[in-house]
Amino acid sequence: MQKRPSFPALIGLVLLFCVALAAAPLRAAPYAAMVMDARTGEVIHARNADTRLHPASLTKMMTLYVAFEAIRLGEITLDTQVRISPNAAAEPPSRLGLRAGSTIRLRYLIRAAAIRSGNDAATAIGEAISGSEAAFARRMNRTARALGMTRTTFRNANGLTEEGHLSTASDMTIMGRRLFYDYPQYYNIFSRREEDAGIARVRNTNRVVLDSYRGADGIKTGYTRAAGFNLVASAERGNVRIIATVFGGQSAAWRNQRIMELLDMGFARAPAQATVRRPALPVYQNDGDDDGPVGEIARASGLVTRSIRPLPRPGAVPELSEPAPDLVAAIEEAVGDVLTSVEAPAAEEAEEAPAVTSVAATRNLPDMTPVPRPEPDPAPQASLVVPPRPADPPPVEAEAAPLEPEVITRASSTGSRLYGVSLGAQPSHHAAERLLLRTALSEIGTFDQAMRQVLQRSSGFEARFQGLTEDQASRACARLTARNVTCETVGPAS
Repeated sequence: MQKRPSFPALIGLVLLFCVALAAAPLRAAPYAAMVMDARTGEVIHARNADTRLHPASLTKMMTLYVAFEAIRLGEITLDTQVRISPNAAAEPPSRLGLRAGSTIRLRYLIRAAAIRSGNDAATAIGEAISGSEAAFARRMNRTARALGMTRTTFRNANGLTEEGHLSTASDMTIMGRRLFYDYPQYYNIFSRREEDAGIARVRNTNRVVLDSYRGADGIKTGYTRAAGFNLVASAERGNVRIIATVFGGQSAAWRNQRIMELLDMGFARAPAQATVRRPALPVYQNDGDDDGPVGEIARASGLVTRSIRPLPRPGAVPELSEPAPDLVAAIEEAVGDVLTSVEAPAAEEAEEAPAVTSVAATRNLPDMTPVPRPEPDPAPQASLVVPPRPADPPPVEAEAAPLEPEVITRASSTGSRLYGVSLGAQPSHHAAERLLLRTALSEIGTFDQAMRQVLQRSSGFEARFQGLTEDQASRACARLTARNVTCETVGPAS
């Protein structure tokens, strides 16, 4: 007669079966790992690194990469108000708690996806950028190929288990490195322990490694029953940065412990000094199969980076315009050399000779100009003689009031031109001279017949063009004003 098992033995068998059933999904996820020197992209350690496995929420690294790319290309901004669809609001946990029909800024969705690993937030990001999650997945796949993630296929923006949604430890290590180097301005979000996500504060799912491992600064955890416990982590010590990836961890504690061991391995084996090889931004092929940008397209940012003005026809006379910056720099350098060469002799002469005054102040006085030195003057200066207008009354014999001393640096041969253009007071004679030369060179057609004057005033040294007709002075000042140059038209009595 066969003996039946006792009741306690049956209970034990049932419990053993339940434990085995609960652990089955974890054993079904193979373990894979990779360690990389982030500076060079060289692999330090790999185990099953090319095995295609479920990435779980590591998927959100690509979702965020595409979001950062869309911001860079001007397709969307951090402050864009995103309307939440019923599809995004219905995503299972982990969730931010978005409601269908509500709106929220993109920056809060990014925080929720990166820090809290919110599935609803990731789906909302994809729909906001590409219009639908399916279209966004196509863009994700296109970006993956451009980054060299050759064994990755995405089906959604959040990483929930779906047939064909697979990646590898190698590809996700590449993904982590590209986030750090391609978008360093956003990378710090992965190290934030807690952050405001608009409708709630979110806590980092990777805070254990961030708080326990010296130098750790990110980046993303992931878990589903099919995938097990996944993690891509990065840490920096001194000049060395290591990225490590774990797929198929048996528990969160086991995964965290293993990732820290892999980081230790990386720091022990990586050289202390290495040349950083920064990857270039991805270049997309116009294959027509996927949604997304085609290379670096101009329409994305809307910013004009160079002039769209057409080139002149061959043989055409170019229109006078402001000289090119390099030409202006060369001219200013030459002007500075000339001024330096003439200022020293001029200063010596000023000590021995009286100041040159205006003709109006000395017309009734005998000529007291000293005899010039024997040395030839390469740029002789002519005196400006301004005859009285026919309608002017005869001068009244009275003591002339003293006027400000005036230094004439260029004379005009046309004595009937009594108007001028003042460029305002400068702190020194040298500065006023430079301003006159620079302005004359940039407006050659306007001031080619004008006289340059530097007048010493109580407020400084006034830079002035003199010897123009009233119409010429008005048009010259209007041209300067259009170029944001301060000027004032002055008449004969000024």
